[in-house]
Amino acid sequence: MITSLLYFILALIGLGFLIFIHELGHYFMARHVGMKVEAFSIGFGRPFRVWEWHGVKWQLCILPFGGYVRIAGMEKKGAIEPYQIPEGFFGKPPIARIKVALMGPLVNLVFALLVFFVIWAGGGRLKQFSEYTKIVGWVEPQSKPFKEGVAPGDQLTSIGGKAIHGYTDLIYGVLFNSHQVAIQGEKLDYWTGEKYPYCFELAKDRQQSIEQQINEVKAIQPASFLLYDRMPDGRGNFLEVGSPMELSGIQYGDRIVWVDGEIVFSQTQLSSIINQPRVLLTVQRNDETFLTRVPRLRMSDLKLSDQQRSELDDWRSEAQLEDRFAQLYFIPYNLSNDAVVEQPLTYVNEQSEHCALFDPLHQGSCSQLEKPLEVGDRIRAVDGEPITNSFGLLAALQERKVRIAVLSAPKQEAISWRNGDNTFIGQVHWKELHRMVRSIGTSDFIPVIGSLRFLNPITPRAFNDFQQSNAKNYWMQRQVAAQEQIEKIKDPQAKMQAQKVFEAEQKKLRLGIALQDAKVRYNPSPFILFGEVLTQTWQTLKALVSGQVTPKAMQGPVGIIQVIHYGWTEGVSEALFWMGVISLNLGVFNLLPIPVLDGGHICFACWEAITKKPIKAKTMERLVIPFIVLLIALLLFTTYNDIIRIIRGFF
Repeated sequence: MITSLLYFILALIGLGFLIFIHELGHYFMARHVGMKVEAFSIGFGRPFRVWEWHGVKWQLCILPFGGYVRIAGMEKKGAIEPYQIPEGFFGKPPIARIKVALMGPLVNLVFALLVFFVIWAGGGRLKQFSEYTKIVGWVEPQSKPFKEGVAPGDQLTSIGGKAIHGYTDLIYGVLFNSHQVAIQGEKLDYWTGEKYPYCFELAKDRQQSIEQQINEVKAIQPASFLLYDRMPDGRGNFLEVGSPMELSGIQYGDRIVWVDGEIVFSQTQLSSIINQPRVLLTVQRNDETFLTRVPRLRMSDLKLSDQQRSELDDWRSEAQLEDRFAQLYFIPYNLSNDAVVEQPLTYVNEQSEHCALFDPLHQGSCSQLEKPLEVGDRIRAVDGEPITNSFGLLAALQERKVRIAVLSAPKQEAISWRNGDNTFIGQVHWKELHRMVRSIGTSDFIPVIGSLRFLNPITPRAFNDFQQSNAKNYWMQRQVAAQEQIEKIKDPQAKMQAQKVFEAEQKKLRLGIALQDAKVRYNPSPFILFGEVLTQTWQTLKALVSGQVTPKAMQGPVGIIQVIHYGWTEGVSEALFWMGVISLNLGVFNLLPIPVLDGGHICFACWEAITKKPIKAKTMERLVIPFIVLLIALLLFTTYNDIIRIIRGFF
């Protein structure tokens, strides 16, 4: 709590400092060109500290969200026109006024470049690998990219003809294209190393809100390392007593690379795999032995003849299973006593069939891993455990077990963001992993090759079934809070949907382990970083003006403080980066040709230089006052949205 308060204070100081140097730029240039500076204020509202220095009234005010330099002649007094005041702002030549107006934003831009140079000289920033990868980690089922065939493990290479260097490029590429955008990528066969290029288009619906557009882009999630190691602060990352992973044999430094027939690219994909109602079988078909996954479902979901039911009941007795017959798990195939497929079984209804056959990982896939069994196939193993008869198979099906392969990677310093994808792929000897995978459930099982090894079989469980622990208590408290929020929803349909999601979360199987992504060192040259931020700022402004992005996406003072606060929690380099970004944005924003901003004063001065006539105070007031009202309205609007985002974040 104290640390968070300290970071909040530092964030306030950071924002105040950016405003201070901006106004300081105006101040020094005004003094340099001979203008009389009457007051220098940091913040708005009632001043709590006032002093005079060099004939200037200096003051600190209660609200540190702004500031100003008051130069003589900027406010009309009596019948005298502002340009008639010799030492006043408008009494000086247009070029002098342009210098003064330009200096504030220029100081902010120079400060941003200086900060980026300091970050570069200090070795850059440590970021998550997932922020700077082109590899897909997950694709939401039923999304547009999913229907186009994008899958985990693919590499997205370009969007709209521009190269993709990280996940941010993908988001900006979709949001800032007006209609539809072409995305190019490559499918990679990790066992053979062969690549297959492809291209698809995402059409943009102008009726969608910014949140809907972002959610559509987020249907594609980036890949991440799945590392088990100490916590980032050096604390132990201990497995809870009774955790599914407690006896798995996993060790610090292990990276999960393969789970139940799938190469794993993200935690979302990992969660999906262990929650699929499927079982991994080792099958012999003629002289070939292969792995496949088939539905694992309740007996009550299968349409069984009396003879089939009787035979299965006999197997239950031989396997010494005490569960009710209807609650037992089986596969949708009629088998002989020695686990040879005789014929497929049918389902009691369409819902049971859909639940059994729907697989978000491979819907529409022709992968051998998802091919159905054929008559004559002999099942040799269930989840990697060899079986010799059908009652042994029935017994093995009653408990969901997961096979996981890990890579024992040596501890290394953060890798360069340029080499992140190469390291992600190149760390694993794929041909050796393939040999190990093909040996599962056979007499020639290979548990270890070099730094690759299989963990002991793992039984995932729902969090409610975990032993009592601090982690479980915290999770249960959050569930209670979530249920209370659902009860407050007034829309019946929205409430029902929220309840459905809540119940699914309750039943979700978990491994009970905290996995981490690898760190990459992001350190482009300060000029490249400056150019990237400037480009993103310009694209955002264009999108706001054109209506591609709603003003709701903008952040106000509260949001800016929150961003700087986040930066401090991540470290000095991250805090400096966000200070630089905000300073650059402050400089660019103030250069916009809006009457109340510095850019507006530059436009007025240019107009006077061209026409050789000063603009009257009355005319200027008519131009400036509406924009002051709009700016205040924008400030209130963005602050309101900042607060709403914070409140939503709590729930």
